Amino acid sequence: MARIVMKFGGTSVADLDRIRNVALRVKREVDAGHEVAVVVSAMAGVTNQLVDWVTGTATLHDAREYDVVVATGEQVTAGLTALALQAVGVPARSWLGWQIPLRTDGVHGKARIQAVDTAELIRRFADGQVAVVAGFQGVGPDTRITTLGRGGSDTSAVALAAALGADRCDIFTDVDGVYKARKLDRITYEEMLELASQGAKVLQTRSVELAMKYRVRTQVLSSFSDAPGTLVVDEDEIVEQELVSGIAYSRDEAKITLTKVADRPGVAAGIFGPLAEAAVNVDMIVQNISADGKTTDLTFTVNRADLERAVKILDDRKAALGFDTVLPDSNVVKVSVIGVGMRSHAGVALTMFRTLAEKGINIQVISTSEIKVSVLIAADYTELALRALHSAYGLDAA
Repeated sequence: MARIVMKFGGTSVADLDRIRNVALRVKREVDAGHEVAVVVSAMAGVTNQLVDWVTGTATLHDAREYDVVVATGEQVTAGLTALALQAVGVPARSWLGWQIPLRTDGVHGKARIQAVDTAELIRRFADGQVAVVAGFQGVGPDTRITTLGRGGSDTSAVALAAALGADRCDIFTDVDGVYKARKLDRITYEEMLELASQGAKVLQTRSVELAMKYRVRTQVLSSFSDAPGTLVVDEDEIVEQELVSGIAYSRDEAKITLTKVADRPGVAAGIFGPLAEAAVNVDMIVQNISADGKTTDLTFTVNRADLERAVKILDDRKAALGFDTVLPDSNVVKVSVIGVGMRSHAGVALTMFRTLAEKGINIQVISTSEIKVSVLIAADYTELALRALHSAYGLDAA
């Protein structure tokens, strides 16, 4: 007997027929003698509608009320899934984030999980009951509903699996695994984390962080077939590392350039401190010192959704920070080459830069890690860059 967490995304629970299909999949595991917790997303399109209603009511809205509204999508799915399980003879009940409770910090709209109390769930397992948990939501320090950010149901599932000591966390979506050009049987936590953070939509970044931290064996499968999925595992479970596991891209980036920034200690902290306080995440950063050594141009990227807010924060502090102009640019895309094999092979970055140069694609910003090289390019060249890089690294081979 195993303890399994099964997470179903929005396309997997898009209508009542699909919810009934989810119930049958869960029943299969229950009939095999396993203890099962199910985490569900809102039905496909529902969260977008809820967000539209919030922004249509108030553009500058109270984030606490935003969470109250958008968390309801998962509540509906959890109740319907529990009913569907009961209809096929499986004892089940729904759980909202505050009922478990799944405790978070108080950053509404993108809260981080701090603790998951699983004592009552485990007691119910002993009675043969399936727990159907509303993903994406928790309860903050002030007992108000919080949400974990878009894609947060993945994070809910992995956090629950870690807290339960689950043998495996299965993520069901509309694809049957992680692909480069062909499906990967296994991928390391580190590679999946880089792929997710650089724009791959298979798993949410924070869910992979949790899986890696607590060593939760995570499997990505399709809700619509019985094909084997992709296991996200420790590096030592993969015998032969490929040089490059995949190419990821993100259209969610925006670039900000500050010109003629005073070149003195404390300026960078003065720029990035207020952005951090406003929960604006900064990613790629490049600084160019001027010829006279007195000023510098500073370029960095933020999430496109945060661009307007970031520009306002910087404009409000222009005099204090001592720069000339703020130049925003949302017409950019980040392209990343990722692979654990880079640790032991030279020339991966060179291949990327040479390939883009041959296609006449200018690189605006570069950032690297031990297993990743990312570049920022004009969005118009996205498809050309992806095709060229897949060919350069042999990822388009059968």
